[in-house]
Amino acid sequence: MMLTKRVTLSVIFILAILALGGNLTENMLNPFEEYTVPFDDWSQMSVDWLTQNFRPFFQLIRLPIALTLDEVEAFLKFVPPLVFLFSLFLIAWQVAGFRLAAFSVLAMTLIGLIGAWEPAMTTIALVVTALLFCILIGLPLGIWAARSNRFEATIRPVLDIMQTMPAFVYLVPIVMLIGIGKVPGTAVTIIFAIPPIIRLTNLAIRQVSDSVVEAAHAFGSSPRQILFEVQIPLGLHTIMAGVNQTLMLALAMSTLASMIAVDGLGMLVLRGIGRLDVGLAAVGGIGIVLLAMTLDRLTQAVGAAQKRTIRWNQRGPIGLVLPSIHFFYKHTSSVFRGVATTVSKSMSEGS
Repeated sequence: MMLTKRVTLSVIFILAILALGGNLTENMLNPFEEYTVPFDDWSQMSVDWLTQNFRPFFQLIRLPIALTLDEVEAFLKFVPPLVFLFSLFLIAWQVAGFRLAAFSVLAMTLIGLIGAWEPAMTTIALVVTALLFCILIGLPLGIWAARSNRFEATIRPVLDIMQTMPAFVYLVPIVMLIGIGKVPGTAVTIIFAIPPIIRLTNLAIRQVSDSVVEAAHAFGSSPRQILFEVQIPLGLHTIMAGVNQTLMLALAMSTLASMIAVDGLGMLVLRGIGRLDVGLAAVGGIGIVLLAMTLDRLTQAVGAAQKRTIRWNQRGPIGLVLPSIHFFYKHTSSVFRGVATTVSKSMSEGS
């Protein structure tokens, strides 16, 4: 009886609390309804402060990007398509072999046949410019991270945040700080694509064997010589893997950058989505796929070139041309020497 009575009183007490203080209990179980951190307001205030105080600095950043991008794009659009394809074939054959050269030319030819040649040149210019700046910035940072554990510990969480943050988040502050167009699109592509080359450059230098470095020290090499003649050559394959990943991320971001008025293949996809034009979106999508496959295979081949046993001047078009030049020079020089000998003898006899 006592137990039943206690249970009854407990139930009555709980019901009374629920009846009188239902709102309090609900707030206790879900405190996030009342207590929130205004992170969105803080972010907006930070961007506004940067815009008001450092906008000239961010506008100054546009200059080298704009100059490089304009020159690369003008060159690619100036070169006739057939000359571009022929040059691509020779370069790809020399770097990656005949099969990949044929595939690259076929892929670019298909891009031209579906009517996406001009947008593809714009996208290539943006990606090449972004990759160039990523290499110029990322390689020194990766080397610094490999040489300083403190800097590596500092930059690692920054790279983690950069690689996990959704790509669309980068667009809003870039638009407010720099503006819209192809230059801000290139800037946001650089920011989005730079983490892999920093990480893998750091990894490439750190994974070089300590015994190799000690041997270089023993032979009197300076730190600069050890870096450029030992660590970077031995870690070049890993560094090129970072370049490959950076290139792929740059191509992906250049597509999303069409949302801030960046021309190229991504703009075809965006217009196709906006107009519900499946054909236009398909043209842009197929162009992006073909371009991505071509660039990916070429950069992978460059990274694997150091593992080949055949020297660069013994393969590809250079391997075909050099023996012919040597043969022609050898025989023509012997002919010229014979002619010179005959002329000198005739002159001596005549005198």
